Amino acid sequence: MNVLASIPSPSESVWELGPFPLRAYALCIIAGIVAAVLMTEKRWVARGGAPGDVLDIAVWAVPFGIIGGRIYHVISSPRAYFGEGGDPMRAFAIWEGGLGIWGAITLGGVGAWIACRQRGIPLPAFADALAPGLLVAQAIGRLGNWFNQELFGGPTTLPWGLEIAPEHRPAEYLDVATFHPTFLYEMLWNLAAAAFVIWADRRFRLGHGRAFALYVVSYCAGRLWIELLRTDPAETFFGIRLNVFTSVVVGLLAVAYFVWQRGKPREVIHRQNQDDALPADAGPAGSTRATPAGDDEHRPAEPG
Repeated sequence: MNVLASIPSPSESVWELGPFPLRAYALCIIAGIVAAVLMTEKRWVARGGAPGDVLDIAVWAVPFGIIGGRIYHVISSPRAYFGEGGDPMRAFAIWEGGLGIWGAITLGGVGAWIACRQRGIPLPAFADALAPGLLVAQAIGRLGNWFNQELFGGPTTLPWGLEIAPEHRPAEYLDVATFHPTFLYEMLWNLAAAAFVIWADRRFRLGHGRAFALYVVSYCAGRLWIELLRTDPAETFFGIRLNVFTSVVVGLLAVAYFVWQRGKPREVIHRQNQDDALPADAGPAGSTRATPAGDDEHRPAEPG
């Protein structure tokens, strides 16, 4: 096979610091979470929310999301854990890689809902602020797959083919040198989708969860074709990978929600100060609440 150029894979994904292993996958996940929190904080405050809301919500949402992501991964790719020669205890080894985005969003959303309810914040309003940051976090997290040499696509001779070490290749591809870098495809798609959501949110003043729905639609569109390129073991129905079905169903539901909420003005976020007299339906002092938008006088500044 003549390859004009290729993308090398990292030779190591774990560095030993004395008794403590430093794992590239975990670092990428942490970096993604930090980026999402910083982006969401800026957008939330620009919408009128109180500083610190995002971090308080992340304390609930992140652990829930990690657990949900791992559960979905194990369900959608169970062979390594419950198949022939599998080890069920490895289902708990999150540090080895393997977090399913659909499970992370679902259970992370439960954690976010709990925290939002405590602070009197409508979850759809917060989700709109979160949407672009979530895409950036997913993009950064995909670098962890590159370090682990996992979740790559089928063989390719394209100049940007990804080099995979023999021990990481499927048995049927031991004589193949380069593969589609699906981690890179999804990373670039997610960054482009984040820019698109930010633009649409500014242009159309999306509210009531419509920016988040747009995130779901754009992500599903990319995940659909990228999933069809992958070669890693996964559960299938009628010969099609489970994540393909999930992308189609979830994407269509997001489109339906986006259309259903059309015409509604963006919520006005009311930041509650410690010295303010709070109405009966507001959250605790120093928290944030939202009401439907009225005239332009009460609209917060556009998010950056």
